[in-house]
Amino acid sequence: MLNQDNSSTLLHDLDKIDRRILQVMQADAKLNTKEIAHRVGLSITPTYERIKKIEKMGLIKSQVTLLDRQKVGKTLIAFCSVSLQLHSLAHIKNFEAAIAKLHEVMECYHVAGNYDYLLKVVVNDMNKYQQFLTYKLATIENIAQVHSSFVMTETKHTTAFQLDEV
Repeated sequence: MLNQDNSSTLLHDLDKIDRRILQVMQADAKLNTKEIAHRVGLSITPTYERIKKIEKMGLIKSQVTLLDRQKVGKTLIAFCSVSLQLHSLAHIKNFEAAIAKLHEVMECYHVAGNYDYLLKVVVNDMNKYQQFLTYKLATIENIAQVHSSFVMTETKHTTAFQLDEV
């Protein structure tokens, strides 16, 4: 994991073209080097070399295919705010290990505030959510409370970071 100073240094190592390459790649990971080169105004070889440099820097975590959740039947998104009863390191690790095994949990954040964790849960429908809550989440030891909020409309969803000049 990068600390803030190290990640800032990495961003300083990128010029405008490197940042443009990353923006193009975030928008469409299927593009080949020739297509990326065309979009950023470089020839293929320098574009390839820049991509390899960026990869060696560790800035590209992975390249994935994003599915249309509606078309694959995942129509319900719930955000679960979870409070733990006990907060020892062992209890935290056990909770996190259990959550990592639940495929319905798309994202999990340890947060500060009124709750300990925020989970993004994506399932087919309310019945599947009830089953998830009853037979999976509720079986995890040390949970004190779960509050669920359901998405009515998705106003914005992006996976791309804006890479402004530093």
